[in-house]
Amino acid sequence: MKQFALFLFLTTYSLFGQNSAKTCEILTNITTLIQKEHYQPKPIDDSLSVYVFDMFLDDLDSNRNLFTKKEYDKLCKHRLLLDNYILEHDCTFINDFVATYQFALERKKKTLEKIQKVDFDYQTKDTVQFSKKNFPFDLLETDVEKRWVKRMKYDILEDISKISSNLDSLNQNFLKLEKTSKAKIFESNLCKVSGLLNSSKGIEYDLQNNFLNIFCTYFDPHTNYFSLDEKTNFMSSLSTTGYSLGLNVTLNDKEEILIADIVPGSPAAFSKKFEKGDVILKISNKKGEDFLVSCTSLEKLGELIYSDSNKEIELTIQKKNGTIISVLLKKQIMKTVANTVYSFIAEKETRIGYINIPSFYSDFEGIDGKGSAYDVVVELAKLKKDDIQGMVIDLQDNGGGSMVEAVKLAGLFIDFGPVSILVDNKKKQTVLKDYIHGIAYNGPIVVLTNGNSASASEFFAAALQDYNRAIVIGSTTLGKATMQSIIPLDKNQQEFVKLTIEKFYRITGESNQIKGIKPDVSLPILFDSIIPRERSFKTALKYDEINSKTKFNPFPKAYFQKAVELSNLRTKNNTRFNEIIAINKEINTIYNSQKKMLIMTFENVFNDIHAIDSLWKKIKNNTTILTNCTIVNNSYDSEKIKSDAFQQEINSSKINELKTNPYLAEAITILNDFNVLNK
Repeated sequence: MKQFALFLFLTTYSLFGQNSAKTCEILTNITTLIQKEHYQPKPIDDSLSVYVFDMFLDDLDSNRNLFTKKEYDKLCKHRLLLDNYILEHDCTFINDFVATYQFALERKKKTLEKIQKVDFDYQTKDTVQFSKKNFPFDLLETDVEKRWVKRMKYDILEDISKISSNLDSLNQNFLKLEKTSKAKIFESNLCKVSGLLNSSKGIEYDLQNNFLNIFCTYFDPHTNYFSLDEKTNFMSSLSTTGYSLGLNVTLNDKEEILIADIVPGSPAAFSKKFEKGDVILKISNKKGEDFLVSCTSLEKLGELIYSDSNKEIELTIQKKNGTIISVLLKKQIMKTVANTVYSFIAEKETRIGYINIPSFYSDFEGIDGKGSAYDVVVELAKLKKDDIQGMVIDLQDNGGGSMVEAVKLAGLFIDFGPVSILVDNKKKQTVLKDYIHGIAYNGPIVVLTNGNSASASEFFAAALQDYNRAIVIGSTTLGKATMQSIIPLDKNQQEFVKLTIEKFYRITGESNQIKGIKPDVSLPILFDSIIPRERSFKTALKYDEINSKTKFNPFPKAYFQKAVELSNLRTKNNTRFNEIIAINKEINTIYNSQKKMLIMTFENVFNDIHAIDSLWKKIKNNTTILTNCTIVNNSYDSEKIKSDAFQQEINSSKINELKTNPYLAEAITILNDFNVLNK
């Protein structure tokens, strides 16, 4: 038996050694590439060690219930030495992390299996603390079981509390609900830990990839390590076609996958089985493979839900009332659902064209060069036939994408000239220009932005603002003014780095980095102050300016000045915008306040969970207020969708959404003012 154990021990560490050698090879290649090509490379020193170590441990044990203080202290011997290891090409340190993590996961599994059999007492005076800062690694080995009992009890009480807002009803059925919830919570946690222990490519591989990506983010938040699969998924997110179920999903704080949205006209919508807030428990494909969400990697789940493979899958979901059902869905191509440009006619005294650009996508594998700029040209042609008197371009929630498309798009609205300046790590300036004479649309324009408008969106908005070509309204953008390129690390192209290679500046010499694009008319937007902008990232590049000698011919400064003044006066007295300001104050109070210690009774947990119900009701009511705008299709699309029930349903959903959009309503009023002032 001892011989077998020794053999197993030696085999395990032999595998660790092989993986650490692979890690070192990749790290060396990443380091070489970053020091040579990154826009602003940093030295490999103690600052890197501390950042990578802290981020890595925080990622492995964000809730501080996995590693004991003794284990953390033992790993801390590496905290100031990672830079030395990397420079010396010695990556055996990763073995300590793998062994400690695996041991801690196995301990967690045994602990959960033990306390699962115990009847919990919910009448104790246990307390739970909440913190916006990370707790210390203070777990004692003697307290592991006690901490997990407390965590499971809280999760069970929270789960029951979310079933209904009627406390009396929940109390009457508590014993039955507790039994069901306890079984679900333990199954989810045990399945999750088993999934980590039995990962298809091994714990060593998962930790290696995680470590490599955190290492990359030290240089800036947008430099990332990609495996081949991750690179493929990233590129497909910037493309325009694909098979889809018509479901958008999100993660809650317990890492459950919830249905966030059902796309009208999609396979999911036609099934009439899904609602927002349904929890996806299991995904099965036609190969007979079942994947429990709680113990399957997010990458694998994303592949099943979003990729073009596995065209027919079955989803097992839990409804809000606890009912569990299974739904078989067949994916279909939904080119126009998520990523592509679309347009409408918006009327309020004046006929205005509205174009929504969800992202700056491109057909990277195509040969026709079509992308978001081409699609905007198509929509412009449709709108111009309907004799529009102004244009609204919606970049709200547009996270960017292809910078090439952004340059093309800016060129549609200016008549030849520079649109931005790129600077590389040698401080060489390259002026990006629109080389084509002529303007696709020469009428007045309003651009909508918010805190999620990023990168290529900011590039485009800045160019139109610098040329005095458009009025920008909404809230300040994210503040990302860096450009990335995906570069292979090896000849076989199995490992990649998305590397920040350049920074872009406005033609005035200013940067959007950190600062973002400040709108000409600032409007309140729900949750605006808690949107994680570029400045919230520890390793974000700093704001600076360059000396620009670029010459360009902007429109007269006073072109929109009076219309902007009228808008600023009007929006100060706008009831809906003032209500958003009031709601945001409540949101900020909740978000910024430190929650008090909670005595963990069912009533206390219930009251805590439902404390913001009234706020959510206010938010929902505000977002459903109708404006006095009429939204219709352009003439071309109106005819095109007459015989297409799928497109009609999508179209109806988009129109209803725009009818409640206060930013579009204000944009139309601004264009009305402009047209009156310039008659």
